[in-house]
Amino acid sequence: MSLETTTESVASTIVVSFPDELSAWGHDQLTADRFVNYLKRVHDEVAVGDEWEEFLDVGCCGDSLTLTLRVEDLEPIGATVLTSETDLEFVEREGSVNGGWCVQSKDGPASSTGTQRKQ
Repeated sequence: MSLETTTESVASTIVVSFPDELSAWGHDQLTADRFVNYLKRVHDEVAVGDEWEEFLDVGCCGDSLTLTLRVEDLEPIGATVLTSETDLEFVEREGSVNGGWCVQSKDGPASSTGTQRKQ
């Protein structure tokens, strides 16, 4: 199946929010090129308000770090297609994450807001 897109439908920029309980380490994983490229491959159609349940790798031990990403804005207005050329910008919103380093160690990385719950 071929997906035809017009220049007007391709997003030049997408703003995606993430939970503010994400640690600094988790933020580094979220914004890493490999994860950004993954998002561009698996989410080809987008709309403001879309929520994506994703997980971040925590390494060889422990649980995955599960979080909900939300599409907050698209440029240009009316864009519906995410491509490898689309820029992703990440912003914080209030929310929580599950799993990750907290299940491995009480000394895991702290939340950027200091509100991350220990499990």
